[in-house]
Amino acid sequence: MIELGRKQILYVDHKTDFGVYLCELRNIGKKDGECILLPRKQVPVECEKGDPIEVFVYKDSQDRPIATTNMPKVTLGELAVLEVLDVTKIGAFLDWGLEKDLLLPFSEQVVKVKKGEKYLVGLYVDKSERMCATMKVYDFLRTDGKYKKDDVVHGIVFGKNPEYGVFVAVDSLYNGMISKKEMVRELRIGEEVEARVTEVRDDGKLNLSLREKGHIQMDIDSVKIMQKLSDNEGFLPYHDKSSPDQIRQEFGMSKNEFKRAIGRLYKNRKITITDKGIELV
Repeated sequence: MIELGRKQILYVDHKTDFGVYLCELRNIGKKDGECILLPRKQVPVECEKGDPIEVFVYKDSQDRPIATTNMPKVTLGELAVLEVLDVTKIGAFLDWGLEKDLLLPFSEQVVKVKKGEKYLVGLYVDKSERMCATMKVYDFLRTDGKYKKDDVVHGIVFGKNPEYGVFVAVDSLYNGMISKKEMVRELRIGEEVEARVTEVRDDGKLNLSLREKGHIQMDIDSVKIMQKLSDNEGFLPYHDKSSPDQIRQEFGMSKNEFKRAIGRLYKNRKITITDKGIELV
């Protein structure tokens, strides 16, 4: 069976003025065998009946199944990060490497997408037998990665939950999450991140953090505070009684991280701490 949305090897059945018709090997020469057109401009030079050709099968602008030797950036059931070429009344159109752009319906968007931005999407066939993209990619993700604790990984944000945190597709393939307490800044859907694996759960899903290990993170936070002090004439109106929201907004760290860092700086006699704030020594 010729499969829509997949790469496959098909065989030349017969030629016409506008291309060649391809079919499965077992159907060559059969009048009732299923065949599909490969347009003339993509037909290999000097191909003959029975020759194998690797193609991708999709639908053209008139919704007719057609073969192409051009390979798309995503195939059925897979994920890829694709760029939005246009946003119209029926949805967004994405660049997936073929002549006919890929539709991302409004119903399959988890945020309002923008032209020129890139998002993680999966490819599926809708009820009308059209190939479409979806940003609802949770069920596409795998949990059989070979990651281990403290590995640094690359991923893209595909979902957010105000109670739990953000969901990340590690290497655009594996299921990961950055919990609310591990976020040091606001993340948007479609944003690429580098994170550290804090735990590989029993179900294979990855718990992630934007922070380094504790002692390394304290060094980073201390340097950040010293730089901000230097940029503000040696004084900042923040201390261990400042609110967590103020600390996160100003320094991009939790209040506990801030307290640990200024505690280290105070112990090393780099700063003084008063009820008005912190100051360089």
